[in-house]
Amino acid sequence: MQHTLKSAAVFDGLGLHSGKPVRMVVHPAATDSGVWFKRTDLDTGDVLIPARWDAVVPSKLCTLIANPSGVSVSTIEHIMAALAGCAIHNALIEIDGPEVPILDGSAVPFVDRFLAVGIVAQDAPVRAIRVRKAVEVRDGEAVARLEPSDNLEIDFRIDFAETAIGRQERHLNMANGAFVRELCDSRTFCLQADVDFMRANGLALGGTLENAVVFEDGEVLSPGGLRHADEPVRHKMLDAVGDLSLAGGPILGRYTGIRAGHALTNRLLRALFAQPDAWCFVECGAKTERKLPGMGVHRGDLPAHH
Repeated sequence: MQHTLKSAAVFDGLGLHSGKPVRMVVHPAATDSGVWFKRTDLDTGDVLIPARWDAVVPSKLCTLIANPSGVSVSTIEHIMAALAGCAIHNALIEIDGPEVPILDGSAVPFVDRFLAVGIVAQDAPVRAIRVRKAVEVRDGEAVARLEPSDNLEIDFRIDFAETAIGRQERHLNMANGAFVRELCDSRTFCLQADVDFMRANGLALGGTLENAVVFEDGEVLSPGGLRHADEPVRHKMLDAVGDLSLAGGPILGRYTGIRAGHALTNRLLRALFAQPDAWCFVECGAKTERKLPGMGVHRGDLPAHH
């Protein structure tokens, strides 16, 4: 069955790049509506933006969606990952600015609030997207690939010159609340040099050591250190869950990311949907539904330190 929220979930915070305060309210929505954003700070024109792969516009540091009128919302990857990881298929997200609040830099504040307000089943089956043959895109050394699998699996590898990150890899079957238990609390990360560069260019104005893991010369600058020894690769997996959720339904397939980022994952979805024989919609019965991310999650699945 499809799911939505029992009641609205409210989030107040700062935009990571704008540094401006923003209020976001996630409302329940009807079956088959999917996820939409609504800009409440604009009072004319088309203020609705679909959270879908074909609404993504190129952006260097985050996932940004826009409608044909040019109205946009950026940094949607963490809220999208939280919705997918909690199996919330239908939602209307009202937001009074152009950027989703960064909160603690992970998806755990969203997940915690969703589980607190409650998630309800709706009277319609879930339509999943089954990957039927391998599709791959590359950009230099970066690779993103989807291939057939009975459930969503994520395989990610990163390799950074910064010694505190280095080479990390992880594989996860995303069924049975794995997102909530293993990934949702992993924060966005960067190097101090990146922060200095972004600030100089008017970006990351809302970034702090409280909402990102900052590395410099083999050290973790953020207070309290890492939440997981391999927090960076887990965060990249979190981002991938969010970016893949823009497919228009849960994906049944294995995603491999090697040094991949938001832009490459979106290119992968575009490549998938450009090949009609590479995918198909499947209506999920109870057995298939159990293989999807987020089915049957509860607050006890949240990481203990949260």
